[in-house]
Amino acid sequence: MADRLLFEVAVEMGRGEISTLKTDRGEATIIPFGGTVSGEVFNGVVLPGGADCQTVDANGVRKMCARYMLEGEDFTGAKCRVYIENNGWFSGGTPTMPFRTIPTFLTDSEALAPLLHAGRFRGEGHPRDGGVLIKLFRLE
Repeated sequence: MADRLLFEVAVEMGRGEISTLKTDRGEATIIPFGGTVSGEVFNGVVLPGGADCQTVDANGVRKMCARYMLEGEDFTGAKCRVYIENNGWFSGGTPTMPFRTIPTFLTDSEALAPLLHAGRFRGEGHPRDGGVLIKLFRLE
């Protein structure tokens, strides 16, 4: 059975100043972002405060953690919010595309909670002009 595409987040960079730190032990970067969300179970926007935090350790392993809040409507038309923490990592320079992530969710939607609070999920990051398209799937 194929994985179920829940929704896509069209991430738009340039929503604030990028913060960076480089040392002999590694580096850290925080990238603020916004965007829009569309899909089968949810449609809405990324609220202010979304950020992609990336670190690179002395061995060249890059860890990525994006945390962001969505606001919009679930598939029943009810207004709701969805919080996402999306983690990924890779080594050896530039990641292969699409890059892979492991998302976790919280929501105040009664309709989405049974879908998003249990199960296994995966994400894919696809480059696009001005940002990245994050596809979020439930593993079936």
